[in-house]
Amino acid sequence: MMNKLKLDFKKFGYTIKKNLFNNTDIKLLEKEFDRIVIQLKKSKENINARWGSPLTKHLESSDSMVFHTHNVQSYSSLMLQMIQNKNLLDSVESIIGENIVLHHTKLFYKPKKIGSAFPLHQDWSYFPTKKNTMIAAIIHLSDTNENMGCVRIIPKSHNLGLVKKSNGHNYINKIHNHYKLEEGLPIIANAGDTLFFHSCTLHGSMANMSNKPRKTILMQFYAGDDDVIENNNHTNVQLVLRGWNEKATRESTNDLK
Repeated sequence: MMNKLKLDFKKFGYTIKKNLFNNTDIKLLEKEFDRIVIQLKKSKENINARWGSPLTKHLESSDSMVFHTHNVQSYSSLMLQMIQNKNLLDSVESIIGENIVLHHTKLFYKPKKIGSAFPLHQDWSYFPTKKNTMIAAIIHLSDTNENMGCVRIIPKSHNLGLVKKSNGHNYINKIHNHYKLEEGLPIIANAGDTLFFHSCTLHGSMANMSNKPRKTILMQFYAGDDDVIENNNHTNVQLVLRGWNEKATRESTNDLK
């Protein structure tokens, strides 16, 4: 029998687990998050992951920003502990099964007033898998509301299946003739809440117009019996968090390609 988390996920294409991380954990993780952002700024690298999509040009300022980096576990052991959190993995297991492989993590920092908007898109177009088991989990390290540019979801849009060029850079009739980012369901969350959603679920976010930054960490997981489609040009750490990776080979786990 399916539990409520999986039932909601299957029906709506997303689900929210309230208070998945307690206040003590969140305070420690937010401190590590801020430390990563400081280190990123000092690096002088291009850390602005502003989408710059024509689909959201009217929703954000020309100087909008969102600070970003992949794989937070490469910065901090506490971030690795976060990925291995039992409550988190129990939730992931209830959705995709007992064999859980981490594809990647991302940090997103939306600065106050000028935080970038993200257009409606499907994640599968960036890192497709053969069985389409990829799911996302967004951990909120700060409270977030509509004015802060929270995630917006189109419920049940995962039923659209794989839509070609659904990467948020193109106007697609099947998507944009029927759905608008501004009309998406805002996911208003407290620090510690975690949002899970399907790789085909349409989602995006408005600009952060508030006086507070929005802090989130996104993680992508897939089932151990699934294959990531080759040549998708996206990092895949293949970190087995539970169970077994049936598709791992000497070549696939070799970073020196």
